[in-house]
Amino acid sequence: MFKVMITGAAGFVGGFLAQHCCEAGCSVLGLGVSEPGDLGQTAAFEHCDIRDTAKLSRLISTFRPDRIFHLAAQSYPTVSLIQPRETIDINVLGTVNLFEILRSVETMPTVVVACSSAEYGPVASQDLPVREDHLLRPLHPYGVSKVAQDLLASQYFVNYAIPSIRIRIFNTTGPGKIGDVCSDLTQRAIEIERGIRPPSLPVGSLASRRAIADVRDLVRALWLSTERCEAGEVYNVGGERIYSVQQIIDAIRSQVGVAFSVEQDQALMRSCDEPTIAGNISKFRRCSGWTPEIDLATTVRDMLDWWRNRLASGPTPDRQTQDASCQTSSA
Repeated sequence: MFKVMITGAAGFVGGFLAQHCCEAGCSVLGLGVSEPGDLGQTAAFEHCDIRDTAKLSRLISTFRPDRIFHLAAQSYPTVSLIQPRETIDINVLGTVNLFEILRSVETMPTVVVACSSAEYGPVASQDLPVREDHLLRPLHPYGVSKVAQDLLASQYFVNYAIPSIRIRIFNTTGPGKIGDVCSDLTQRAIEIERGIRPPSLPVGSLASRRAIADVRDLVRALWLSTERCEAGEVYNVGGERIYSVQQIIDAIRSQVGVAFSVEQDQALMRSCDEPTIAGNISKFRRCSGWTPEIDLATTVRDMLDWWRNRLASGPTPDRQTQDASCQTSSA
């Protein structure tokens, strides 16, 4: 039985990953800065900021993990434009802190670092889907911080033989996600269905296109990376099909019980948005055998059901405060 530590376990991906690892029979210790959701019946949890050297060192020394999934991050690009110092502090210095502790306690778990498609920045249409060797040109401090995490993991492998695997995660969503396009659209659609808002769906750019993966497919990929991928290497992981915002709206429209119109809202347009985000996942597929299994219709259905239950049970959560320091990238 493997001993698995998950930083950022209180975030969106962390909760799904903890459940997956528990179901695989692992002993799981999740770390985070806010209260976790459902981590699985057998998972333990400790409040710990990735930058807290003393506590993180004690937990690693005591638990002695075989595998670490490093998900902890400030993961909102828009927040990073407002709080660049905090974003760099959490994402970059937090990663340095983790690897320095591993050096000091002389333990060598496999470390999977949750990197991001945001590292690539704008990619010309002829270079899509983008490969791992493409030039990195991030558009915001979040993307810059992820480039730094990525290269730090590589450096600690080369210099100190800490077996790190870098996974550049492309757009990922699913039930429980807050703060991405799919989440905002499904939430607003259910608010219309419940009569909370008028039957008009505000949107940003309808032309933005994303290869979208379901979070349940992503956690399978993260787990497989520890079993089948090569230490020191970097891999793209994401959806295979590219969807426009209009296609997401069409999928939502087919599954809600009311009609609604769509209106573009300039306040929702982001200057730092890449027009199209899609990754070439052939390298990861070759080593792992992984392929996405959950289609957009299923993901949208489950997100709509999640919002129905959430809005029936209490106040709507803030899109920018869902454990923002302990999430993985969806952009």
